[in-house]
Amino acid sequence: MFYVILLAMVAGFLALRLYAVLGKRTGHEQPLPKPAEDRPAVVLAKRPSDAAAVEPREIAARPIEARAEQGLRAIVAGEPGFDVGQFVEGAKAAYRMTLEAYWRDDEAGLAELATPDVARAFGEAIAARRDAGHVLDNRLVTIEKATIVDATVSGREARITMRFDADIAAITRDAEGTVIAGSMTDAVETHDVWTFARTLKSNDPNWTLADTDEA
Repeated sequence: MFYVILLAMVAGFLALRLYAVLGKRTGHEQPLPKPAEDRPAVVLAKRPSDAAAVEPREIAARPIEARAEQGLRAIVAGEPGFDVGQFVEGAKAAYRMTLEAYWRDDEAGLAELATPDVARAFGEAIAARRDAGHVLDNRLVTIEKATIVDATVSGREARITMRFDADIAAITRDAEGTVIAGSMTDAVETHDVWTFARTLKSNDPNWTLADTDEA
């Protein structure tokens, strides 16, 4: 069994540079639903005894777009214990974990989970926020949907792209604690597309964030 840690990031009401790095919000606000349960880091397991988890019919039953199916089967061929359902659950848990790390300026924690380029972008975004004297007071309310939209294998490098549709309560405060943007009484719809990469059959079991885009 191997533990897979995924990384992703999102910005809240920041400058255009953060917008370019971190994904898109629609700006549509809605009444805030009840908070979702906190999820622990999820094991994305390699389970040799669970071959049924990677059958084509199982792939078809998961939240997966058609263009991703061939790539997922290629990943399964490279590592037969790969579990699609557990990957999706792990991605959702990591989404929450990473958002919270970003919001609290945890650069060291984020650097452990990202490729160097993405870690650098995190650092630049956090530095810009600090320079502006801004503090984020955000909360992930719920993940409405998490979908695998693409998957590829090139050589031994596997890449899986996820789309996350989520509701986030977001507030930006200045250095004195005054609210300058956002509201904790409304949720903002957020749509992010993140690609995670890993070298198949490597000694390192971790998937890391390799790219971000807006949905």
